[in-house]
Amino acid sequence: MRELRRRSLFAGAAILAAPAIARAQGTADWPKGPLKIIVPFPPGGSTDPVARIIQGKLIEQTGWNVLIDNKPGGTGAVGSAVAAKSAPDGQTWMITFDSHILNPAFAPNLPYKDSDLFNVMEIGRTAQVIVAHPDRPYKTFAEAVADAKKRPGKVSMGVLGASQGLVLATLIKKENNVDLNLIPYKGGGPLNQDILAGVTDIAMGSTTSLAPHIAVKKVVPIAVTGEARTPSLPGTPTLIEQGIKGFPSYSWWGVYAPAGTPRPIVDKMHEAITKAVRAPDVTQKFVEQFNMEVLTTKPEEFAAYQKSEQERWFKVIKDNDIKGD
Repeated sequence: MRELRRRSLFAGAAILAAPAIARAQGTADWPKGPLKIIVPFPPGGSTDPVARIIQGKLIEQTGWNVLIDNKPGGTGAVGSAVAAKSAPDGQTWMITFDSHILNPAFAPNLPYKDSDLFNVMEIGRTAQVIVAHPDRPYKTFAEAVADAKKRPGKVSMGVLGASQGLVLATLIKKENNVDLNLIPYKGGGPLNQDILAGVTDIAMGSTTSLAPHIAVKKVVPIAVTGEARTPSLPGTPTLIEQGIKGFPSYSWWGVYAPAGTPRPIVDKMHEAITKAVRAPDVTQKFVEQFNMEVLTTKPEEFAAYQKSEQERWFKVIKDNDIKGD
């Protein structure tokens, strides 16, 4: 009887230890060679430098061989498809931008599904900013809206095509009964060039992209799109403060892995990226260069955030028949 009891205790202990053993086995021989981080955008912009800053700190802190692989095209869809179809062995990861989650609404025939990619973490976010050309008489976005109501269709607003900015601007038009002339651009470079040249009256973009031009007073910030004012632009009121109806909106950067990547490996990579991003020198770079609020959320939090954002913005896209180009 005593022997049976001893065996039961040993069996119970083995069952309790099994998860820990599985975790150890899952990461003991990982990584197996170079780690690849796919960036579904070309060098430049914000996603590529964010990824490269993380790459450098990962190499420094872990000694891993980490490579960046730029796979641009289709507003990130080309690189996302490559990541989604990669082996789920923990050797391939993707760092991308917020437009990634809108691709299924703008391009329903994507060569991958959301479920083909696993949400690892949201690195951080920044509010978008609306700016005016300094020759225009606008000190706030509310003034631009008032002018557009007097002159329907005459006030032009540059936005990125197939982006959250385009969807938010469309929602603002509808909810505030104002006829802004929205002009979609295929990239931040052309959008910035036209607002700097006065081709458009106002423009919406990330604070990362527009901050240098704001600093030298080549454009005037007239609103930020977050729930609260942006620390780098404390004098610029939110849309909410100005009585503009709409949703808070943020640009953000996130990490994904091919679905099926073992959770112990995901957790270890999450821990490594969190340590890299939270390093004081990296956090400082993200704040100064990208006006980023560092988040490093858990996978479940990131997945829930993506779901809620898609539900919100997909409805606006469908209700208003918004096209990506």
